This record gives sequence, C-alpha cells and structure tokens, in this order.
Amino acid sequence: MELTHRTIDTGEVRMHVADQGEGFPVVFCHGFPHTWFMWHHQLDAVAAAGYRALAPDLRGYGRTEAPADPEAYTNAAVIGDLMALLDDIGAERAVFVGLDFGAQLVWELSLRAPERVAAVMVLNNPFAPRPPRAPSAFWTKAAERHFLHLSYFQTPGIADAELAADPRGFLARVYYSLSGDYHYLDTWKNPPGLGYLDVLPQAPALPWPWLSEAEFDTLVEDFERTGFTGGLNWYRNLDRNWELTAAYADAKVEVPTFFLYGQNDPDMEGFSGRDPLATLRANVPDLREVVEVPAAGHLVQLERPDAVNTFLTDALKSLGLPA
Repeated sequence: MELTHRTIDTGEVRMHVADQGEGFPVVFCHGFPHTWFMWHHQLDAVAAAGYRALAPDLRGYGRTEAPADPEAYTNAAVIGDLMALLDDIGAERAVFVGLDFGAQLVWELSLRAPERVAAVMVLNNPFAPRPPRAPSAFWTKAAERHFLHLSYFQTPGIADAELAADPRGFLARVYYSLSGDYHYLDTWKNPPGLGYLDVLPQAPALPWPWLSEAEFDTLVEDFERTGFTGGLNWYRNLDRNWELTAAYADAKVEVPTFFLYGQNDPDMEGFSGRDPLATLRANVPDLREVVEVPAAGHLVQLERPDAVNTFLTDALKSLGLPA
C-alpha cells in the first residue's frame, strides 16, 4: 500500500502526517531527535496487516510547524494535536505507539483521554507514577557530578547552536550511542561543563547493519533544514508537564497496554528507576505483554524491525479491533 503525506491544521500548528493503509488507525509517536521516518519499517508492516498506520512529525519536528514559544511544547498541547488528527480522519479511537518522548506522550494521553485510546504499545520507556518532586529536582544533583544531557539542554540557545552546527555528525553519534552497539551511560563518565558532542562517541562509518546511508540521509535532511530547537523545547517542558499533571498524581493506566524494550536500552538502565518493570506492572492493571529484544538498544524499531513488527501486529490482532 502506498505511503502518502499530507498536512492537517490542528488549531495550533500545521502538522505533517505520513499515512499508509486502511482500517483501524494506529498512530506512531516519535522521540528526540527523530521524525516520522523512524517508524517507516513499522508503517509498512502495520498497513500490510490491515490497519491504517499514521506517523506525524510531532510539533517542532520535520515538516510540522515549530512554535517560537518554548511553552508551546507541553504534552497537553501535543495531545491536542493528536486529538485533532483523530478528528481529521473521523476516528473516535486509535491505538497509540510511542518511544522516548512519544512514550511519555502516549502514557499521558492514556490518562487524559482514555476514551480515545484503544490501546497503547510502548517501546523502551515504561510508565511510572508522577514523582513527588519536579523532574529537575532529580537531574540537577546528578548534573553536578557528571555530564547529563537533561540538564545541558535546559538553557535555550546553547545546545541548539552546538547541534545545528553539525547535524550529520551529531545524528550519527547520538544514534550510534543510543543503539545496542554502545553503552550510552558511558557519557556519564564525563564531567559537567562539556557540550554534547564532547561526550558522545565517534560513530563508525555508515552503512550500519541496521541503518543504511539512504535512511540516514532522509533523517539528516530534515534536521539540516529545521535545526533542533523544536525538539529541545520538549526537554524544556519536563517540569511544566509535571506541574500540569497534578490531577493524575495517583492515576494508573487503565487501557490495554503492550510493552517492548531493548535489552541494552539506556532508558531502562539509567532513567526509569531501580526496577522499571515492577513499577510498570504495579501501575498498569491491563498490561498484556512485556517483551525483551536481545542486544537491542534505544532505537529498537530500527535495530530489530522484524521483532518490533511482530510484536505490534500480534498485539493488534489480539485486540480484535473493528475493520
């Protein structure tokens, strides 16, 4: 089935959407520094399985508008974009798939608008309850001991300029470092006060076993045009997202949930608490499956597309969704 591209007006931004297939909608939500193209293997597989696969460039990325105000990048605002997408295609509900910031987005969506969510399928970023303090209270202390991108990204303009000066070099190094081929938490061995490119490893020459030169060029092209400020503004709203979710402090995710993670994923190792799977199970009553993908890292949908595609299509089939 042919992949098409279109733009919708969400009421706040004009949002680009990659659209493939027919049937019950499955919406893919990417992270940083990604675009819709991170899901191209999954769009093909899900469309071939009889569903309508939709992958937007989330606000600030790719061909979607990037508001100038950093406060425009809260989860609540982007959830509004996703609801506008469902309204645009005339769908009451969809299955939502998320990774990285996209995972945080669909977890919060499942709390804010469960009536619009048929199920969530999350890669690498497990649900955890709202913490008692704002996120910065945790990362500020860590950033006093070692380099931490969460802290480095907070000041507007600094990381923006560093990364935009060499999009190709940065993307190669960050994708490699987040994959199962490298141990990302080694970046923590560097002292604070450095730039991101100072702590990331040099990447091997492309192609890689899981990323072709043509695929990489497609990703680089968008960031050479847009820079990284839109994506970095998502980091600058982590505390604001915490403030805006006070009403959900004790909420559990009640929608059907499927979770997959890479064995070498850095978020599972270093950013999701001491026992992320136990926390997930305790707070997601309808958790239907947990799958570990051996040797994969954070970009599991690129590194192990067959495993991810099987996970998604089997989960979708199990839901018995209407045609």
